[in-house]
Amino acid sequence: MRTTKLLAAAGTLGLALSAAPALAVNGHYVAGIEGTKGPTVPPEGFYYRGYLVHYDIDSVQDGDGDKVPGDNGGSVSAFANRFIYVTDKKFLGADYGMEAIVIVQRNDFDFKGMGVDETETGIGDVFLSPLILGWHGKQWDSVFAAGHWFDTGDYDAADPASIGKGHGTTMLTLGGTWYFDEQRDWSFSALSRYEIKTEQEDTDITKGDSWIVEWALGKVLDNGVEVALAGYDGWQLESDSGTPAPGPKVEQHAIGAEVTFPVKAIGAQLSGAVYTEYANKNRPEGNLFRLHLTKAFKAL
Repeated sequence: MRTTKLLAAAGTLGLALSAAPALAVNGHYVAGIEGTKGPTVPPEGFYYRGYLVHYDIDSVQDGDGDKVPGDNGGSVSAFANRFIYVTDKKFLGADYGMEAIVIVQRNDFDFKGMGVDETETGIGDVFLSPLILGWHGKQWDSVFAAGHWFDTGDYDAADPASIGKGHGTTMLTLGGTWYFDEQRDWSFSALSRYEIKTEQEDTDITKGDSWIVEWALGKVLDNGVEVALAGYDGWQLESDSGTPAPGPKVEQHAIGAEVTFPVKAIGAQLSGAVYTEYANKNRPEGNLFRLHLTKAFKAL
């Protein structure tokens, strides 16, 4: 029985850490980094948003959501630089914008139960989006966007801590924010990402499509600070193709809390969130801590 469990655990490790998607479901996008009002596109202008993300891995979960044998821990730390430009142009009644993301990441995996002890640091795959559309109503905002994660980071099929994924990913975004009152003090937001992967050249495997949803229920206090109950959920919708047999699908779920407040001294906004994962399947499970600072510059 123990041998069977260890073999299953090894298969889980290969799926969970192949191309180092320890933060993501099985692709590129990291759930939990946006949170409150994530679907709300800002007004015309140039914006910089810096993300600091730290993920502590407590265990690796199997297909039933149970902890696989052994002491399997680690961490992923990342700093993402996101550049957003919202133009003065309109398309289909929406504000039109574009963005780019560059990430520096460190993966540290110490999976004693599976004989893996690897650490890598480097610049990850780059994301470019030529299309962001943001609509605004009296008590709602919505967004649609499309972009691609390019296979630019270092990848080694034999190294589970590789910074790059070894494949590209087309990402489609759709989401909305609803305000319960005219003052916009209470809000509920849901931001979804659909990921479509290209073939991994080193392995001839194409990872299955995935769908990620981030949500938040927020309240702006009298002092301008916003607090929220937040969470994220992700599912691999299709099995990987190019493998000898269909592999197990990945799931990721978390709930947490977020606080957002203005940093008036520099004309910026700071948001921090803590998430605890639960009921994950065929992937690591742990706790995610995230900070992001948003700085607006004058319109170009």
